[in-house]
Amino acid sequence: MGLLVLAVSLSPLTGVGRAETATAGQDAQAATQDDDDLDSNLVPLEPELTGAPPDLPSTGDATDNTTGKAVASPADASHTGSSADTSELSVATAESSATFYNIPVVRDPSVESHIRYFNTSIRGRFEQWLLRLSRYRPLVETIFAEFGLPSDLVNLSLVESGFNPYAYSRAKATGPWQFMKGTGKVYGLRIDHYVDERRDPIKSTVAAARYLKDLHDMFGAWPLAMAAYNAGEGKVMRALHKTQGETFSDIAKTKLIRKETKQYVPRIMAATIIARNLDHYGFSQTPAPPHQFEEVAVDRAMHFRAIANASGIPYDELRLLNPELRRDATPPDNSAYQLKVPVGTGAKVMAVLDRIPSHKFPPLPSVKSHYVKNKSSQRYRVRTGDTLEKVSKRFHVPLKTLKARNNISSPVIKAGDFLLIAR
Repeated sequence: MGLLVLAVSLSPLTGVGRAETATAGQDAQAATQDDDDLDSNLVPLEPELTGAPPDLPSTGDATDNTTGKAVASPADASHTGSSADTSELSVATAESSATFYNIPVVRDPSVESHIRYFNTSIRGRFEQWLLRLSRYRPLVETIFAEFGLPSDLVNLSLVESGFNPYAYSRAKATGPWQFMKGTGKVYGLRIDHYVDERRDPIKSTVAAARYLKDLHDMFGAWPLAMAAYNAGEGKVMRALHKTQGETFSDIAKTKLIRKETKQYVPRIMAATIIARNLDHYGFSQTPAPPHQFEEVAVDRAMHFRAIANASGIPYDELRLLNPELRRDATPPDNSAYQLKVPVGTGAKVMAVLDRIPSHKFPPLPSVKSHYVKNKSSQRYRVRTGDTLEKVSKRFHVPLKTLKARNNISSPVIKAGDFLLIAR
């Protein structure tokens, strides 16, 4: 057992992959997900995160970003996407004239509607999201900087969950970045009966940074990458192919992407405008205490209640620092789990570890298989947003082998189809 003080510098996780991420708008995927048991710590995604502003313009007006006004930071021009999207940027409106964004931000009717919604209709709720994000913002921005991502992209988490580690959607997306289970695993997150790292503010942010970087590499523009984060890269790629389009505006004018996705990108832009102009909109700029901690290596299962009783650390502080622990206890199958404790208490916890009783978990529930099995093969049913590369990485089957095994030449696969994984 040992003590580790938090170091912010992080290395990328191993095993890059692409997969569909879902927000509450993608409830159709729920039927294809595992029936995970929901632990008592989780809370449903706030309805304000999924509802549209009541005064949202018609689809044509709301998605025509070609006439919107925006500004991009010259210093971060390399992050603002393709020339097709950056050509749509012009000068900012009055309150943002001195603000330089490092993602494309427009001021079209849809964005203005979301600004009014955040600033007026749900002002108190939005202020809570800003306050909660302020606790983690320095860490998120540090991680994004290491991946070369624009700092304004942190506001995507505002519209995903209000940066609530315990939030889950009806589609079973979970955590501050609302990862689906399959996507989280592809990007190296541990998700099992005891630990769900989609809820870990740092590890999930590293996974989100990797996923967003992959999406930007794929589409070359942040509006398209953000749309793909919501709808899945396959959906956006097919929409671009069918329309022969190059920008988010091109596909947002069609019926090829969902209304939720059409609103999602303007929603992030609106959140970014407010977050970068708090004075103008009258929001408090007093941040929450930063997410800081020390780590203690724990080699057996221990419940937060027992740790709190022995160390004097409040139970709620242990939960706040360790949202990834699904049962309010360290896992039984890890020889050195890094339990996070308040700064300055690590040595105290180490001194009492031997006196803390081990926690006994109830038997594990039965686990359903992802496969459809028969006597001679294992098949996988394609889910919404799946790509061949995603399936290849999930089941550790080389992409060429997967294509040959299924006699596939096209890169597009359809939800509901079966893929032969192993013979």
